[in-house]
Amino acid sequence: MKPQTAIVTGGAGFIGSHLVELLLAQGFKVKVIDNLVGGRLSNIESLVNNSLIEFLNQDILDIPLDSMFFREVDFVFHLAGIADIVPSIEDPIDYMAVNVLGTVRMLELSRRNNVKRFVYAASSSCYGLADTPTSETNLINPRYPYALSKFQGEQAAFHWNQVYSLPVNSICIFNAYGPRVRTNGVYGAVFGVFLKQKLSGAPLTIVGDGSQKRDFVFVTDVASTFLKAAQCEAVGERFNIGTGNPQSILRLSELIGGPVVFIPKRPGEPDITHANISKSVTTLGWTPSVSFEYGVQLMLDNISTWNDAPLWSPELISKSTESWFKYLGPK
Repeated sequence: MKPQTAIVTGGAGFIGSHLVELLLAQGFKVKVIDNLVGGRLSNIESLVNNSLIEFLNQDILDIPLDSMFFREVDFVFHLAGIADIVPSIEDPIDYMAVNVLGTVRMLELSRRNNVKRFVYAASSSCYGLADTPTSETNLINPRYPYALSKFQGEQAAFHWNQVYSLPVNSICIFNAYGPRVRTNGVYGAVFGVFLKQKLSGAPLTIVGDGSQKRDFVFVTDVASTFLKAAQCEAVGERFNIGTGNPQSILRLSELIGGPVVFIPKRPGEPDITHANISKSVTTLGWTPSVSFEYGVQLMLDNISTWNDAPLWSPELISKSTESWFKYLGPK
């Protein structure tokens, strides 16, 4: 029997590479698109010689609309894009181009090739300083260009569903973590910052007093929701993906261990992110399976991954987030 075929854009990235592994394990033929700017070939290098995987090293904005790569594809999982708050404030045009127009190109290629389901990777940042637990019907209030670009990409996806009947679902990811989380030179996700500091014997830089909570969800749990969203009967829906059990940054620092130092709280950051996952549980039949404690331990077991990551000191963090305070602070 011929295997089903799936495209994963951003398939060499953090979440994308785990989704590729899951799809291969489920017997799919997988086509990966990644320009290797945010993703790393090393994330999928053990899979590249697999006869069920194809790799296209190309920017999503440059793929022609008659590309053969999209022929006879059943599912498209669209995770390609650019992330991080500060760079989006400093260079919003790139974010709007890649995350919005790049998404539109993937939607149009999917429509022209009669893809059975398009699953979009959305961001919980679209909710801004939301009421919690945050449901899919909560007010949308993007606080910075990255959040806006991800929301507008999602709106384009739903528009292609409405106008062209392209079957679309959206996975709204809260605070994903796990092996292969990005270690690039941009100040960003707390795990990348803390684990390099732990390796170096430097104090963990805790923003504010550390009481703020995040709905951390392990990457393999995130990957599984994409497949469920492709195979479920529901269409045209957004699904919030977290654990519904937020953890404080202080708790994370305790699990990682070592000295800490406190740095100023940043404007525009929520005190808590907390996903209402009831829709994902009831409609997708999905529940998170990896506990926070076990997930953090898995990260510590692979801490050598952060050997080449940048080491962030309070002084470097202050300098790198100047635009954050300038544009997101009180007006």
